[in-house]
Amino acid sequence: MPGDPIRPLTIALCQFAPRKGDTAGNLARIGRLCAQAATLEPRPQIVQFPETALSGYFVEGGVREVACTAGALAYDLDDAYRTACASAGIEPVPLDVVVGFYERWRETLHNSAAYLTIGLDDGPPNVRHVHRKNFLPTYGLFDEERFVERGTDIRVFETPWGRAAILVCEDAWHSISGTLAALDGAQLVFISSAAPARGPWPRNDGIPGPYSAARWERLIRDIAEEHGVYASFVNLVGSEGGKRFFGTSHLVGPGGDVRGRAPVWDESFVSLTIDLDDLVRARADSPLLSDLRVALPHVLDNVKRVTEGWPVQLAYDGPEPAAADLLRGARGFTTGEFAIPEELLQKANTVVRALPEHLPVLRHGVRDQGGPPPLVLDCELTEEWLVGFLREELARRGFGKAVIGISGGVDSAVSAALAVEALGAENVIGVRLPYRTSSPESLEHAQLVIDALGIESRTVDISPAVDGYLVHEPDADGARRGNVMARMRMIALFDLSARYRALPLGTGNKTERLFGYFTWHADDSPPVNPIGDLYKTQVWQLARHLGVPDVVVNKAPTADLIVGQTDEGDLGISYARADEILNGMLHGFAHEALRARGYSKEELTIVAQRLNGTHWKRRPPSVALLSQSGIGESYLRPVDY
Repeated sequence: MPGDPIRPLTIALCQFAPRKGDTAGNLARIGRLCAQAATLEPRPQIVQFPETALSGYFVEGGVREVACTAGALAYDLDDAYRTACASAGIEPVPLDVVVGFYERWRETLHNSAAYLTIGLDDGPPNVRHVHRKNFLPTYGLFDEERFVERGTDIRVFETPWGRAAILVCEDAWHSISGTLAALDGAQLVFISSAAPARGPWPRNDGIPGPYSAARWERLIRDIAEEHGVYASFVNLVGSEGGKRFFGTSHLVGPGGDVRGRAPVWDESFVSLTIDLDDLVRARADSPLLSDLRVALPHVLDNVKRVTEGWPVQLAYDGPEPAAADLLRGARGFTTGEFAIPEELLQKANTVVRALPEHLPVLRHGVRDQGGPPPLVLDCELTEEWLVGFLREELARRGFGKAVIGISGGVDSAVSAALAVEALGAENVIGVRLPYRTSSPESLEHAQLVIDALGIESRTVDISPAVDGYLVHEPDADGARRGNVMARMRMIALFDLSARYRALPLGTGNKTERLFGYFTWHADDSPPVNPIGDLYKTQVWQLARHLGVPDVVVNKAPTADLIVGQTDEGDLGISYARADEILNGMLHGFAHEALRARGYSKEELTIVAQRLNGTHWKRRPPSVALLSQSGIGESYLRPVDY
């Protein structure tokens, strides 16, 4: 039975970056963080960790290897906590912990979060509740339903301080989840998440971080305010396979007010004290939960009608239907005969007759408001995002240095500038890789970038190596010769990578990648690319923000494989137009919709043909699949596992 409620209640939000797949190491760190929480003043009663804190989120086919039972987790975390306390010379105290993990339960695998009490004086750790994620995202970046089973319950449970519920990530995106928790008496809803950052465009909502951070905060505030509950959101940080988790964990009061927030990107501990009596005040001011309880029988009738597909006969006059709202009748409201006044009918008919004439205007307005995401960048946010990405990706692979081909173009300049900020100029090697027909201007601009960044440089003339092969292929045309040059440059970069113990960095932008405007197994070969999800026009924005020399930013882009060649001349369309069209196509806008936005049939055909004809260049090689354990099909392990 629960004891007397604890008022006030202190909660520590622990924004955590687990090491992918390292459950033992992550468990030890969580134990140390719990020991640290025990030393805080006031001491938290609860420490909340994010979704899948024990293993990392994107483990794909590795779920089975990292999953454990809730009981094993409780005992192991209790041991880790006591060990950490002993190392710090402090006595363990009872502590409630909310922690996300992949769970093995009844011979199935789940994405779960457990509420545990550890450090008890008089007995083993206590598993108070386990929530198994109900809603499994299997779209976009996510493929959860392939690897774990759905939970089917959202239940409130008793704690020493009151009643709580747990939701895991997408559970919170469905409003009925918070409603069920509140109806069952939850005072505090814990939401643990592994939400990747998305949306680098500028905003004026005052919420730090990417667009997805602002979207999450609005969601958590809605859950708390609608139901008069506290809502505590804790998100992962760190980087997994190119996807950075944004953090910004926060706690929201029952009036929808943010009581405290963790920073963007970084691991942190935020300890907040709340007064559970605020629930009474908030529900008195806005009794929405009370209204819902009263209306619940009718709400459930409607849910049953919708799910069972009851036939409905529409009626707008005459006596009220038999399934009348009895509560309204009991309160003295009645429905009698109702007739639509003739003047209203005439007005309605006039509006309907006029609609076709006005529809293009209406569609234009909707289209302008509902178009694809903007291509304008919040450059400061994007810089922080990509610098952190590079630091984490290189550290995970065990590299402290990077090597990058400096072509004299804006893409390589931006990648190099980001690398310098992430690793320091002393840890970046810029390599000029000219061929004998390369433009002298490209060499000059490459040196300008190298000098501006203050990085070590090498110049490797690839002419002898390229000509040594092409002498046997005298009929090779310009495209073949250009491909040989591009692949020779990658040979040099990867060899220098071994010499300097430095990871090669990619410099291909999103527009080039979508158009297939690169040499396969050459430009796309480096294992880490900071700008691969930025369109060319966005790279230009970031270049100006980073202070790339104007002459490099403003010149016509060229691969410099053939004298006089330019990218836009090859493509047959400007980058500005191409990026807008690609952005629309990738967000589901059909040709007809894009034509209405002012793009010509010829432009759309150029972009569509290049996009649809180069999918093979963006995928690994096709391998004949003969077994049930095909690599990359059935045997799935992320690159950073």
